[in-house]
Amino acid sequence: MKPLILTGWLTPEFTEPEFADLAVDFFFRFGWGSLPSPDELATYLGPYTPDVQPGHHWSDFAGRWDQSENRSRRTLSLAEFCQQYETAELWFDIQPDAQLKLVWLLDYFRSYPETVAKLRFRLVDLAMIELHGFGKWRPPAVDVTEKELEVAAAAWRAYRAPTPEACFDLLGKDLSALPLLKPVLVDLLEELPSSSTGLGASEMRMLELIGRGYSLTNALFHLYQLRQTRIFGQWEYGYLLDGLAFGPKPAVTGLDEELRTLHRENLRGRHGAYLRSELSLTEFGKAVLAHKADFSQHNPIDRWWGGTHLTNDNLWRWNPALIAP
Repeated sequence: MKPLILTGWLTPEFTEPEFADLAVDFFFRFGWGSLPSPDELATYLGPYTPDVQPGHHWSDFAGRWDQSENRSRRTLSLAEFCQQYETAELWFDIQPDAQLKLVWLLDYFRSYPETVAKLRFRLVDLAMIELHGFGKWRPPAVDVTEKELEVAAAAWRAYRAPTPEACFDLLGKDLSALPLLKPVLVDLLEELPSSSTGLGASEMRMLELIGRGYSLTNALFHLYQLRQTRIFGQWEYGYLLDGLAFGPKPAVTGLDEELRTLHRENLRGRHGAYLRSELSLTEFGKAVLAHKADFSQHNPIDRWWGGTHLTNDNLWRWNPALIAP
């Protein structure tokens, strides 16, 4: 039987009949906003029942159901569904959100040893979004053992904790069973507010680019190699930019004023407003960029970092060492 694919990026190849019986993507974004509750995650991975809302069950995000040999079993829990296959392959690449999904799923599967016996872990050491086709390329595949499960459980538990301390402590542990995880933890920790500027790595990089003359949002949102940071998606970078421009003491000027009132779900309207914007740094923004001013001392901070709620009164910082509030 052809394998089941579990992935953080549903590439066209996964939906080709000769590649897999079925490919399942996972819609959660663990790198932005508050984490889903344990009950929400349990419902998502559990058996389908009539009270599950559309879009809140794992089976809603699979390709080729009409051709799957197991289409009649889509109401099963994910663990039970995986047991219908000889092999379930985990394809999660270097992107931080993909690695967070991987540790979440492995932590879940840890309670289902029969499913774990079916799992194969693919070491996808590149960004699949940048691939124009797999061709004959297949990343190495290994069995999932207790080592992978232990590292995943520790990482998921640490990321859900109400402080970043456990994630910082993991940097000193042996995480080699999941070799792509430690760089992701470093990138995540760098998004904590800096001890000198009160801003994370992505916000500081935007200030740097704007200060160098990149006045249009296309470069800030889409040019991955130029942007360098990789935790957030396009719209999330937009929300960070909103915070830099619309606080009591803005670091950025020139952002379209309509963005102050547009709902975050109005993506078309927000896209147009970002395209109309022509950005530059304020004098305060230049001082923040030079590490001579602290953004958080003049503006509200209210965002989530995993299970940590970052506010002005609970501002965990990065130096690059963890600094408690």
